Amino acid sequence: MSIASVRNLDGQLKRCSINTATLGHREPLRITVDRIARAGFGAIAPWRSEVEAGDVHALSRQIRDAGLSVSGYCRSTYLPALDPEERRANIEANKRALQDAAVLGARCFVMVVGGIPVGSRDLEGARAQVRDGVAELLAVAQDVGVPLALEPLHPVYAANRSVLNSLGQALQWCEALDPHGTGFLGVAIDAYHCWWDPDLGPQIAAAGQARRILAYHVCDWLHDTRDVLLDRGMMGDGVIDLPGLRGQVEAAGYVGPVEVEIFSKDNWWKKDVDDVLSVCAHRLQTVC
Repeated sequence: MSIASVRNLDGQLKRCSINTATLGHREPLRITVDRIARAGFGAIAPWRSEVEAGDVHALSRQIRDAGLSVSGYCRSTYLPALDPEERRANIEANKRALQDAAVLGARCFVMVVGGIPVGSRDLEGARAQVRDGVAELLAVAQDVGVPLALEPLHPVYAANRSVLNSLGQALQWCEALDPHGTGFLGVAIDAYHCWWDPDLGPQIAAAGQARRILAYHVCDWLHDTRDVLLDRGMMGDGVIDLPGLRGQVEAAGYVGPVEVEIFSKDNWWKKDVDDVLSVCAHRLQTVC
């Protein structure tokens, strides 16, 4: 697919979503919902801490009444743990979150799987715990009707946030755990985490062929990133070829929302919320 044939986002913000982390969680979700809808976006991706602080049924009604869909529900409780009881509690917390995701009508439940437990050096053991946990959650996902979207994170997060670090690895897990392609286990492709991967193009194509692409997230990687967690760039301010990446994702068959997810403690989280939404809208339509 050429850039010219990528879905046109100019004047099409209904095809776009705002992950609420982009706004810094500075206001109650009920206010954020209305802001995002007024700004013209078609979808929202709320975080569990916001949803669990209120009434999920009331929030679901408000989101629907505002004309928004839920592009994804963020995010899973980390799965690995040294203590078996803690690990069981992590899995049960994710089961409850899946129930909320169903109430919200979320397109997927985003799985950020967790890193190596403190006190351990067993990387493969942590990965085995994740695979076992996802296998158990997959049955619940099917019951409630919300797919699991495995989100590989940049390798810099392998120790403390995710032992799942490439799209290829995520697809291997999907095939192992869901060999028949039920539609309830797939991947979330986040530009921030995947842009660097020399094998990304073929893996996007493979994800599309397997019908595994459940979400697509955008922001930018700044040339001189100061904090790998909290210094993400606004689209167009960094080094990622966002039009080229979206071209590959959509050539692979993805037609869902383009979701903005920016963690920016010292920059965008300090700006006026409506101004941030305005800049997101402009950049989505011009540089994504």
